[in-house]
Amino acid sequence: MNPPILKDARLVLEGRIATLTFDRDDVRNALTGTALIDDIVAVAAWVNRCDDVSALIITGAGTAFSSGGNVKDMAERGGDFAGDVAEVAARYRQGIQRIPLALQDVEVPIIAAVNGPAIGAGFDLANMADLRIASEQAKFGETFLNLGIIPGDGGAWFMQRQIGYQRAFELTLSGRIIDAAEALALGVVLEVVPAAELLPRALAHATRFAAQPPKALRLTKRLMQQAQRMELRDFLDLCAVFQGMCHNAPEHLEAVRRFLARQK
Repeated sequence: MNPPILKDARLVLEGRIATLTFDRDDVRNALTGTALIDDIVAVAAWVNRCDDVSALIITGAGTAFSSGGNVKDMAERGGDFAGDVAEVAARYRQGIQRIPLALQDVEVPIIAAVNGPAIGAGFDLANMADLRIASEQAKFGETFLNLGIIPGDGGAWFMQRQIGYQRAFELTLSGRIIDAAEALALGVVLEVVPAAELLPRALAHATRFAAQPPKALRLTKRLMQQAQRMELRDFLDLCAVFQGMCHNAPEHLEAVRRFLARQK
């Protein structure tokens, strides 16, 4: 399936791994005031339709992962931040709030390779991934309150699921910026690596995931997400149905044959 045409980002597919790179270093990969929202949503939909993709890496070109919202537009009450309460609310729903909904529906593992500062909505975007690898140059800040606003992109929903309510509460209400080492200690990121090793390390994880049987991989991610919000009895029913699908898929028998061949 042909990849989408992007305006402010680059997309590469190689070895079942898609890499989405934000390409607006001139505005530190801001999500508002650019086409990055549309680009992210388009790639998320394409990944779900394309059977050749088994993992998605998201990273930024230049010095930042993403600076989040465009503060100059906020100061001028322009762009996504213009209008009365109803108009701003509509722009959020039709704009940046499309990102969490799109990424939550992505069926393959998402890895955020955080190359530099991930601030405000940029931090929240990183938290929408399944796992995060950070460069030593990365910084993270849930800085909305510093600007007199709230995490309108859904960040408060994601962060506490990553690191727990208490830690998420402190970071959100203090608005402080943390470095990569503290992000690792808090559980925000899985690993911290030198800048030159960031993409190779993210690719190593993605390659391991992409080597798994592709249909079972997508079903497993769906199970992991459903487990966070389903009662056990209902969840076990879903597991039974998904398992029946797996046992009847050709990739299951191929995987079993490969396993038995290695045993011999």
